[in-house]
Amino acid sequence: MILNDICEFIADCPHTTVPDEGVGYPLIRTPNIGRGRLILNGVHRVSEKVYRSRIQRGIPQDDDLIFAREAPAGNVAIVKNGEKVCLGQRTVLLRPDKSKVCPDYLAYYILAPEQQYKLLGTANGATVAHVNLPIIRNMPVELPSFDIQEKIARYLSSYDDLIENNQKQIKLLEEAAQRLYKEWFVDLRFPGYEDTPIIDGVPEGWTRKTVLECLALHIGGGWGKESPVGKNTIKGKVIRGTDINDVKSGNYNDVPFRYHTENDIKKRALKANDIVFELSNGNINNIGRCLLIDDLILRNCGDNTICASFCKLFRPLDRIHALTLYWEIQDMQSSGRMLPYKKQGANGINNFAFEDFLSHELLVPDDESLLKPLEDIMRKMSNIQSQFALLIQARDRLLPKLMSGETVN
Repeated sequence: MILNDICEFIADCPHTTVPDEGVGYPLIRTPNIGRGRLILNGVHRVSEKVYRSRIQRGIPQDDDLIFAREAPAGNVAIVKNGEKVCLGQRTVLLRPDKSKVCPDYLAYYILAPEQQYKLLGTANGATVAHVNLPIIRNMPVELPSFDIQEKIARYLSSYDDLIENNQKQIKLLEEAAQRLYKEWFVDLRFPGYEDTPIIDGVPEGWTRKTVLECLALHIGGGWGKESPVGKNTIKGKVIRGTDINDVKSGNYNDVPFRYHTENDIKKRALKANDIVFELSNGNINNIGRCLLIDDLILRNCGDNTICASFCKLFRPLDRIHALTLYWEIQDMQSSGRMLPYKKQGANGINNFAFEDFLSHELLVPDDESLLKPLEDIMRKMSNIQSQFALLIQARDRLLPKLMSGETVN
């Protein structure tokens, strides 16, 4: 049988782009399609009018699958918990026939290496960047009994449930750190503030600095187009703006490898305490997302990791400046303090007014102990990120084994 035989319907998305309206219904684009679950952090949102126009071929409902035709091609996620979403470009809606296949099992089945090869492989061994609708409809399918499908789906879903729980814990810790930073470093209600003289808005012993004065180096991301494979190129990962939330939660698998020139590596390879800062995005709420590079990220992504061309690499003077600047950016991005610096660029891409941002001022404490609570929270986040990475590795090792017929107890 083929995939079309076990689905009530397979519907392509509308072939039009719509702008992010900031509020309303989630618009599921390819970056929002994870490996089994939807990724709604930073999702574009649209009005009810746009939502209605984009569900005419099918209203996504619980247990439907949404498939990414490209970027990243082959990913598929299942709709859960009554999520009211609509399809962005380059996506496909699959409605499994529940009398023939368990929807969760089908999602994992499509993600298994054998099926991914059938969808994405070519005769010469290369990987396609785009999957056509007929290939999706005609993908060969072999199913075990329904009982086995449900057992496998429950087993793999237990890993994804733990992964989601880790993501929620990391988000809560990040929110706690943001609250602490705002109270201590923005509102200046830090321990001992009652007895600390404040002159012209600067606590005694602190320094008011511009962003530029906090940096030893700032440089644009070097990767725009992949270099051809050759003796002068080096394989390494590229952290794009769309990877920032994944890397924060400990998911390093989806960060792509590219071939870089040796010069790119020398100039732009990321180091501990570097900050990757997103400069451009179709969603203005995502501009200013940032990532503080640590040893855990470098171990999992590798020494030859650089950031993408729509991002900026900040290299702060030291750890104090790195932590202060990172959480200042986080507070600015989440509170909307960056809005005056945003400009609308061509083709619906919002470009950050970077030169204005370099003159933005922040307060840097001279007492490293004030940063210890932030360090402690980040250490807890790092521990959870390590667990997250191990869970993903375990799930991805099990997936092909279970799909090839190994028994589930």
